[in-house]
Amino acid sequence: MTRSRRLLVLALAVLLLGGVAGVLVVRAAARSEQTRAGDPTAAPGKVTLDRRGGLAFLNGAQGPHRGALVSVPDRSPQEERTASGLTCLRFHAAAGTGVCLSSAPGALAQDNRALIVDSELRTRREFPLAGTPSRARVSPSGRFAAWTVFVTGESYGSAFFSTRTSIVDTRTGALEPDLEKFAIELDGRPYSAIDANFWGVTFSKDDDTFYATLATGNQTYLVKGSLARRSVTTLASNVECPSLSPDETRVAYKKRVQRGASLWREHVLDLGTLREQPLTEKRSVDDQALWLDDRTLAYALPTEGSVDTTDLWTVPADGTGAPRLLAPAASSPTRLG
Repeated sequence: MTRSRRLLVLALAVLLLGGVAGVLVVRAAARSEQTRAGDPTAAPGKVTLDRRGGLAFLNGAQGPHRGALVSVPDRSPQEERTASGLTCLRFHAAAGTGVCLSSAPGALAQDNRALIVDSELRTRREFPLAGTPSRARVSPSGRFAAWTVFVTGESYGSAFFSTRTSIVDTRTGALEPDLEKFAIELDGRPYSAIDANFWGVTFSKDDDTFYATLATGNQTYLVKGSLARRSVTTLASNVECPSLSPDETRVAYKKRVQRGASLWREHVLDLGTLREQPLTEKRSVDDQALWLDDRTLAYALPTEGSVDTTDLWTVPADGTGAPRLLAPAASSPTRLG
């Protein structure tokens, strides 16, 4: 076979493979637009963060609104969902301000961004992210937003991972890009280590105090921090992804129940006595739970039989009762109004 003929055959093969790839992409896109029987339904409409009596979350149901921020009445969360045009991997809101962690294909890699949105879901500020979105929280006043990304690895259960946690003043745009720059006090003494990682911020109402996870030396800690002093102090060990209760007396968190394994149980810690209470959810909760009120926690668990969808569940925060399904095919819950 001559050189020119070989080049012609190679060119035809490239075109053929390109055509097959194009067909596969089109078919995959078409499948993503299809709804599945039994899945929750969603219809486009207006979603606002100041709607009272509402619950918002990210829609995980197959179809054109997958990944969209949707809202439902909090008294009937399994009704048809009102779908916004905002698509996120993580979302949280408070006092009419939201943070949306988004991801889209880029020229060389995923384009990950944090969007600060107002009550009408209009983007007011935008920040590039250094890695894959993981956690997001807005302070009760809406003044501050925090997010955590993975910069290497894929999960907190991975043997090797690194996180970066940032906090932004949503009014001024002033960004604290990395909590690892804060001074650390561990067990009453100043502490510094190259392996220190932070994730899972939760804010107090005073717009200064926050709680978060600190990981260092193969151990995780609950830390209490001050934005003004740029410092954190450890309070308890074996704590991940804290969530401060509305009355600010307790912190919910996931606790590793088997060393070296990705198995967590949800607990609630009384901040006055540092006494912890395991909750009745016995499945492994790899999520930052949300307080729906002072008595109830909501969290995501993998949908049975699915590798890329979660359902939202609730459980009483006092260690009684039983877990209940809140909304199927959903994640990142937030109370509206």
